[in-house]
Amino acid sequence: MTARRVNDRPNIILIMADDLGYEALGCYGGTSYRTPVLDGMAESGIRFVHGYAQPLCTPTRVQLMTGKYNFRNWKAFGVMDPDEKTIGHYMTDAGYKTCISGKWQLYSYNPSDYEPEWRGKGKRPEQAGFDEYCLWHTEHTEEKGSRYADPKVQVNGKYLEDTEGKYGPDIYVDYINDFMERNQSDPFFVYYPMALTHPPYQPTPDSEDWAVDRHRTDTKYFKDMVEYHDKVIGRILNKVDELGLSENTLIIYYGDNGTTRNITSYMNGRAVQGGKGYSTDAGTRVPLIVKWAGVSPKGVVLEDLVDASDFLPTILEAAGAPLPKDEVIDGRSFLPQIRGEKGCPREWVFFHHDPLPGHGKDGYHLQRWAQDKRWKLYDDGRFYDVVNDVLEENPLSASQGGPEADAARVRLQKILHEMK
Repeated sequence: MTARRVNDRPNIILIMADDLGYEALGCYGGTSYRTPVLDGMAESGIRFVHGYAQPLCTPTRVQLMTGKYNFRNWKAFGVMDPDEKTIGHYMTDAGYKTCISGKWQLYSYNPSDYEPEWRGKGKRPEQAGFDEYCLWHTEHTEEKGSRYADPKVQVNGKYLEDTEGKYGPDIYVDYINDFMERNQSDPFFVYYPMALTHPPYQPTPDSEDWAVDRHRTDTKYFKDMVEYHDKVIGRILNKVDELGLSENTLIIYYGDNGTTRNITSYMNGRAVQGGKGYSTDAGTRVPLIVKWAGVSPKGVVLEDLVDASDFLPTILEAAGAPLPKDEVIDGRSFLPQIRGEKGCPREWVFFHHDPLPGHGKDGYHLQRWAQDKRWKLYDDGRFYDVVNDVLEENPLSASQGGPEADAARVRLQKILHEMK
């Protein structure tokens, strides 16, 4: 099959893993889990080694869906501003058939006895601009039910009634594959915010204990969950191939934050403890793999910086849709790099991380920082050489680091000032 022209409107699939740092994947040097699908995707596409996300899921998801840093539109954890226009709205306006399937968690996060002013607040799935949805956690937190075995799943306003004995990730992917088959004649946009590999750590259908107690919780199941997350992604890629759409489908895989702290994995011979919630590399550096058969180069590893705000402008550019003129968009498109061009890579990434208010987030506080591939500056003055101090244990004083550090400190301080 001849590759489509790069100015044709491609189908676009955006997949976001939940609580999975880059150290978990074989293509990044991980040795604890088998991830042949994603490793193969990296071999046939582009692997970014400086992809960054916020340390927790809602901040990343709000930033990704709106293209804005969180200080512009943050409300509360698990709550998305109902007035915000999302990537679903933009892609629907661009003439795409749109679908979101997987985890929602952007409406009414708090239980009834905690900060009740946030009850019933946020954005409902039907307000998010997508034509269709198949989602877990669309209601109050205490009503969310399981995301895995015997899941509680809402599809276009109605709850599925036949989920006993079924596995949530299979349902989410079944819906995506059916959506693609039904809409293969039109350009489509699929957003798959995965439930895997977020706790609770429970058996998958491939686990020996699935038939014994599929709701049992133990960290030993994390390995099974990582490998099942790879497997269901493979089902999506296989469906694209089956429909003959590979050469006109842009597929992006990303992570929403680092692995949880009670998980230690091995990468390139060293132990890496998960850092979810932390502002360190272990909490914010995530996998990013892109494949567009016939358009993206194969087996390329890019050092370019990418953060969560960059996905909206990248996807809109791929769709041939202009950026909105009446909205501030902080992201920068990396579509040229996907096409094998140099593009205009960003020189820094910025973070405004404040998950409050929100249930279970009392230990957190506002953190703001800017960083490049080596240097990292917090707005309280802490400055690190993160290449040589990955755990950020040794802040550098103004007299340390030499001329390169001095120049980086000035450059990053200017960014922090501009982002006020």
